[in-house]
Amino acid sequence: MIKKFSLYVLIFTIFLGPLSNINAEVRLKDISQVESAKQISLIGYGLVTGLNGTGDRASRNYGSVFTVQTISNMLERFGITVPREQLRTRNVAAVMVTGKTPAFGRIGTNFDVTVSSLGDATSLEGGILLMTPLLTGQGTQYAQAQGAISIGGFNIETTAGEKVRKNHALTGRIPGGATLIKTYPNQNQQSPDQPLRLLLNQPDFVTASRIADKINQSLITQGYQNDEQQLAQAVNGGVIEIELPEEVATGQEAVYFTASIETLTVEPDVGARVVINERTGTVVAGGNVKISEVMISHGSLTIHIQRRPIISQPSAAFSSAGRTVVEYETRTKVQEEVAKTAAIRETSSVNDLTAALNELGLRPRDIIAVFQAIKQAGALNAELIIM
Repeated sequence: MIKKFSLYVLIFTIFLGPLSNINAEVRLKDISQVESAKQISLIGYGLVTGLNGTGDRASRNYGSVFTVQTISNMLERFGITVPREQLRTRNVAAVMVTGKTPAFGRIGTNFDVTVSSLGDATSLEGGILLMTPLLTGQGTQYAQAQGAISIGGFNIETTAGEKVRKNHALTGRIPGGATLIKTYPNQNQQSPDQPLRLLLNQPDFVTASRIADKINQSLITQGYQNDEQQLAQAVNGGVIEIELPEEVATGQEAVYFTASIETLTVEPDVGARVVINERTGTVVAGGNVKISEVMISHGSLTIHIQRRPIISQPSAAFSSAGRTVVEYETRTKVQEEVAKTAAIRETSSVNDLTAALNELGLRPRDIIAVFQAIKQAGALNAELIIM
């Protein structure tokens, strides 16, 4: 039998160097959001019923005690009293429900929620979430959730111990399963008396200043302000504040004004970053990444181990005086390839580094190690992010 110490990984390596020279302008609505369009995170605890024997167990030693207690409390609210030790919970599972309120949501607005198992259930397939209140971190209820769970997979276990699973069956979603029952602040119609604030998804001082300049230029073109006025100002790297012009006097006009601002385009500034995901072997390098002068040498070592059985039998066939013995002969072979060397010139771009690494014949998994070594050598002029 031959054992090869190798790893087969499906790897996507993305270099964005060729795109660095393209003037890629994006809409403001794609890189920012209006301050009043905030969302609130909600959480709740509930029960999922209708499971086919895949719910929480009720054993005293290793079962989910809180599931039994929750079922007992629920039944008491319906006027039914059942001793807890007689409850069987294999068709019920305790879950946590999470979600975010929709922007500008009103009472009756529906939104999606995520349901995840809290106990020792094996699958939520086919389950129905019972009415569950959704609360904020301060304990205020804003919504309630209920409905059929969609998990997009299955988890099958046989009595013989065989298991077949597709996707993760302990987490699912309920599309439109939550309903707002209370409005939350800062969701009213845009008021002309209040300044319009844009919040950047990725705070950056350069991008914020470019957005303020672009908005001021647009307001001058539309006749809302002159060259001396600056209705739009970058408060910091993440907030742009816009004073509404005098011509915007009603709430409806404020909505139209906000829509005209969101459709403006600007070129965001992208920081120099290299993102590495070692679990999947993915490398993403931005076009602004620069490499100082550095030398790279890489070689690979392959070890093959061959184990061959040797059968030793007694001299007389089928003799009771001896027995058949199996021994193993192991042979180890070490193969080391000749190391390849490449030199990277000063202030090289990602394109230059890619060409040099291709000359070395490196695989994406090796490229990850090279980037980490270049960072340690102080030659990578970018932020290295390892996920």
